[in-house]
Amino acid sequence: MKFAICNEIFKGWDMPRVFQFVKQCGYDGLEIAPFTIARQVTAISKETRSGLRELSAKYGLAITGIHWVLVETEGIYLTSNDPVVRSRSASYFCDLVRFCSDIGGSTIVVGSPKQRNLLPGVAYQEAWKYALETFQTSVREAEKRGLTICLEPLSPAETDFINTAEEAVQFAGELNSPAMSVILDVKAMCSEKKSIPEIITSVEGKFSYFHANDRNLKGPGFGDVEYGPIVDALRKAKYEGYVSVEVFNFEEGPEAIASRSLNYLRRVFALG
Repeated sequence: MKFAICNEIFKGWDMPRVFQFVKQCGYDGLEIAPFTIARQVTAISKETRSGLRELSAKYGLAITGIHWVLVETEGIYLTSNDPVVRSRSASYFCDLVRFCSDIGGSTIVVGSPKQRNLLPGVAYQEAWKYALETFQTSVREAEKRGLTICLEPLSPAETDFINTAEEAVQFAGELNSPAMSVILDVKAMCSEKKSIPEIITSVEGKFSYFHANDRNLKGPGFGDVEYGPIVDALRKAKYEGYVSVEVFNFEEGPEAIASRSLNYLRRVFALG
């Protein structure tokens, strides 16, 4: 299994230091949050994009893709009933695809709960239709560039639109493209009625990325989520993509989060 980690935990670090430390820890890849570089992805220069590719090559560390893609953006919304907003949002997702491609990434993780919640007066099925429309052009752009957009099901505490893996798989399937898929996230799956292994089994072959964390918002191994059954389910599902560490509580500090998370993942995957 290949392991990656998200770069926002290294707040205040410059990119060369991040790449160097993540490589020294033993990770295979780094996942980039665009807002750690600029408020809008369109403001990230060609030089900066090339620089990220150069760091990836220098340290032999893959850039797996991008996530937290709508943080600090304005006027972007997945399920808006305003056609102008949907058009603007569709264009911005194409910008995200181009950025991900420029830095050598292959996956775009779309969580963005605040930009997909149902707006007043918008019914669930209307929101579904609007979201499909918003993704259309970026999915085609991703096809051309060999990238995958992965929609992330999130808990009802975070959003009221697409809360289960099965819903996310249905949504991705309606776009009828190899460039549209699903990401599974341990924290998010903790909110479902099914167990995490049952969820993984139920969507076998239909997810393309995996976030490792815990229900307590910390890294894998920092809480009570048992990863042994998760590892078994991933193996049975023949998942061969990245397992990427994404945390939301940084109190242990980046060094401890990165090293302890990887050590735990290596141990449970070795036992699985």
